[in-house]
Amino acid sequence: MPSHLPKSFSRPFLKLFHVLEAILLVAITMATVVAMLNEFIHVYVNKQILLTDILLMFIYLEVLAMVQQFITNGKIPVRYPIYIAIMAIARYITLGMKELDGIYVVWLATAAFILAAATLIIRIGHHYWPYEEVSDPSKRQSDD
Repeated sequence: MPSHLPKSFSRPFLKLFHVLEAILLVAITMATVVAMLNEFIHVYVNKQILLTDILLMFIYLEVLAMVQQFITNGKIPVRYPIYIAIMAIARYITLGMKELDGIYVVWLATAAFILAAATLIIRIGHHYWPYEEVSDPSKRQSDD
């Protein structure tokens, strides 16, 4: 639904939000790259690569993919945060396997399975019922 505010009022705010958005995207990208470099340094110093290190690098990679998707398309597909959540659960289980109760591991695995199933349902839904791109605002349906 389009805004009912005058363009002379909303235009400066939109420009400010676009600048703020760009600054935050650069900050997120730089923070993720620095975190990845720290992880590589950690692996190099320890001279050992653990599964948790690899899973953490996949989380960083997914964050960078989210930034790339947002810059390219102006939106983030909901499946990217779900991928990050699945990786985070897998990393959490891997890190705390010895300290975690068995039932807690089952609950975490169930959560990861539900997230994976949700991703599959979303992907199937997008395949069979894709979003229709409407470029002409006059062709959009009104909720009135």
